[in-house]
Amino acid sequence: MEVLGIVPTILLHIIANLDRHGVRAYLVGGAVRDMFFGREPKDFDIEVYGVQTYEQLVGFLQPFGEAVTVGKSFGVVKLRTEEGEFDFSLPRLECSTGEGHRDFRVEIDGALDFAKAARRRDFTINAIGYDPLRKHFLDPFDGRSDLQNGILRHIDDAAFAEDPLRVYRAVQFAARFDLKIASKTETLCRSMVAKGALDALPKERVYEEVKKILLKAPKPSTAFELMRKWGITARYFPELHALIGVVQDPVWHPEGDVWIHTMMVLDAMARICRMEALCRDPFEKLALMFAALCHDLGKATTTRYERGRIRAIGHEQASMALTRPFMRRLTKEKRLIAAVEPLVEHHLKPSQFFAQGAKASAIRRLATKVDLERLVLLAKADFLGRDTKEAKSGCYEAGEWLLAEAKRLNVNKGAPKPWVGGKELIALGFAPSSDFGKAIKRLYEMQLDGRFASKEKAMAYAKQHYTDLVS
Repeated sequence: MEVLGIVPTILLHIIANLDRHGVRAYLVGGAVRDMFFGREPKDFDIEVYGVQTYEQLVGFLQPFGEAVTVGKSFGVVKLRTEEGEFDFSLPRLECSTGEGHRDFRVEIDGALDFAKAARRRDFTINAIGYDPLRKHFLDPFDGRSDLQNGILRHIDDAAFAEDPLRVYRAVQFAARFDLKIASKTETLCRSMVAKGALDALPKERVYEEVKKILLKAPKPSTAFELMRKWGITARYFPELHALIGVVQDPVWHPEGDVWIHTMMVLDAMARICRMEALCRDPFEKLALMFAALCHDLGKATTTRYERGRIRAIGHEQASMALTRPFMRRLTKEKRLIAAVEPLVEHHLKPSQFFAQGAKASAIRRLATKVDLERLVLLAKADFLGRDTKEAKSGCYEAGEWLLAEAKRLNVNKGAPKPWVGGKELIALGFAPSSDFGKAIKRLYEMQLDGRFASKEKAMAYAKQHYTDLVS
């Protein structure tokens, strides 16, 4: 594996300088794994052997940049240089002292050999070291073979079980890198879930793993299918688990139940995001992915047989009501939840509006409730996430129509701004009063209805019809 050109020049200089002092430094973890997958690493973790103290490590690094202590108890130093940031760490042993993810005693030992230090890691593919000076691998658990064979295998039963977050990391890696879980690893994960080992995990850590699945996995359904099989959805995500077995109209959803449809929509959203400029913003992509995951949660409570058909009337509102508690158990990010909820509530609108030939006023009003560009992407994923002939064509005509209409009405980037507000009424000679709000609201409703061709027309109407507000 050729790393020159991948490893920043300054990092090679730092490692060479350490080597001159009898200190070995190896690339570890994700950087080595990413190189195997043909990806250019974004983060570099370096494990340093032969340094006896944390302070000694800082001393070696300071000539090259700003050495910042980010985890003294874990022996970690972040080095900030002009070419980037790098994390340097001392080899350590970890012993569980409780049930929580943070309940560990850490022992730093610069004299440890690589194999002993690597045993604390989760999977064989993350326990590979690489010496870029000598172009030499340290692979005590044959992680390269697992990478080549597409296998995700844990290293040590006891060490793995001490950190229950690793169960989520297992499904995350499987989905991100298209890996098959080794049978013994799957058995251990199932056992940990059944014993309630994941109960003590802080939601912030679980959320980070879910984020990685949604943002980085080409096929996120892989992770959620594993979570379903291992009992994670039943125990920790009941809103999702309730979708299993919920039947749908075979005409519109020949693919099967709501769970299957949701997984297909999730994967369709991931495909769409790989092509859409909007999704380059991680926040935008995350909002869309969560909306895809939650869009049909309400079908579990609203699905009924009516007049010989399977229907889920009102499932949009029911889905929105379930989205908030579902997401709040994962995150405190109010802005994200606020972005997801209206997408879930209105996800059927593009198809409905197209079928009905909705008027301009309806489209303007919809733009006041939800971002139309986001909404069309979600509706497209919903449309493609099924086994109908139309979905397989890949063309979502309703979305194209709505976006074209939104652009024509200049609401594709957001709701129209009110032409007449308090400032405009005062300019007309009106005195501020408790009736201002009602007048402004009414004028905006008329604007959305298309009653005014321009701001000037709206101002003229206000001047003529709201004379009772004149001072």
